[in-house]
Amino acid sequence: MHRRDFVRVTAASMTAASYSRVMGANDKVNLGLIGAGGRGKYVMGVFQQTAKVNVTAVCDVYAARIDQAMQKAPSAKGFNDHRKLLESKELDAVLIATPDHWHSGTAIDALSAGKDVYVEKPLTLSIEEGPKIVKAARVNNRICQVGMQQRSGSHYIQAKEEYIKTGKLGKITLARTWWHGNGAHLQKAPPELRTRPSNLDWARFLGPVKWRDWDPQQFWNFRAYLDFGGGQVTDLFTHWIDVVHMFMDQDNPTSAVASGGIYSYKDGRTAPDTINVLLEYPQEWTATFEATLAPGIKGAAVEICGTEGRLLITRSQFEYFPKDSSNKATVTVKAPKEQTIEHVENFLDCVRSRKLPNGDVWVGHRSAQASHLGNIAYVQKRRLRFDPDREEILPL
Repeated sequence: MHRRDFVRVTAASMTAASYSRVMGANDKVNLGLIGAGGRGKYVMGVFQQTAKVNVTAVCDVYAARIDQAMQKAPSAKGFNDHRKLLESKELDAVLIATPDHWHSGTAIDALSAGKDVYVEKPLTLSIEEGPKIVKAARVNNRICQVGMQQRSGSHYIQAKEEYIKTGKLGKITLARTWWHGNGAHLQKAPPELRTRPSNLDWARFLGPVKWRDWDPQQFWNFRAYLDFGGGQVTDLFTHWIDVVHMFMDQDNPTSAVASGGIYSYKDGRTAPDTINVLLEYPQEWTATFEATLAPGIKGAAVEICGTEGRLLITRSQFEYFPKDSSNKATVTVKAPKEQTIEHVENFLDCVRSRKLPNGDVWVGHRSAQASHLGNIAYVQKRRLRFDPDREEILPL
């Protein structure tokens, strides 16, 4: 049995009876936050907007961030070790918004502790971690939503239903994606972090990563360092390749090439500030990603190109261009709301129904996997061949 078939069979076995706490329609989900940085506090706030959760626990290696989060969740308890947080029997679910190098271990610990999980993307730091998290979710019968919020976005779903599934684009041969000027990769550590604060556990922040002395920039701008994340490829391309997978109903690249480098920001970062990735799929189409942090260019979008037209989609709208339109959009549809709230609502609905969420752990694994192929090709400076069924990089 292929891994994909195993995932489908075990996923189908998830039932309401597998949930450890029987919840009524008006019950609130007791939620814990693990990783109280900027993104963690933001998404926690989105959960609170639904009025369907009680934030009862907050965890971070930096006590100042715990204090900031508890200003928004004053009844929560604070922890500096996620394992202690997970011991709470009253906790139903956790939101994981740690740096990428902690996603795998924290998610597996939470799933094994019987908690449902909403984990920020990318699901994994390395290509090998994905199957282990999928297995943990399935064996423990837990809901695991990965924070690729486009999966729940109303206008993304509408675009797929009206333009992809109906065949209006004809034969799709190319999916172009780009994301330029993302400021999350250019953050500067504040002066107060030049000396490590006494209430910041640097050793715990490093976790599975090899030791290095305190470096405020690596702590504050972890996305710029390949020990802690995959740079723009896994941070940004994972979102966009997931949209492509969603539209195409295909998540099985068979080859990857990439090129780029640190061309502009000679500040000690190890992740490239400029990168191009190309993936090839067996159904005769390719997907590309282009990104640079160099000043002067911004913007992010997905463009699906077919023989009968093209679809350009961002988080705010989509535009449809038929091939005979003289390149003028004939249809423009605006997003009704920000997609994170829709994704959070989907997760909470699935916590009650026990149905697989839109950004299920398998979906998150496969889209992160595609991004990892791009990074591996970049680091190894070669074209990769990949078997998507066995999930193995093949020899040349």
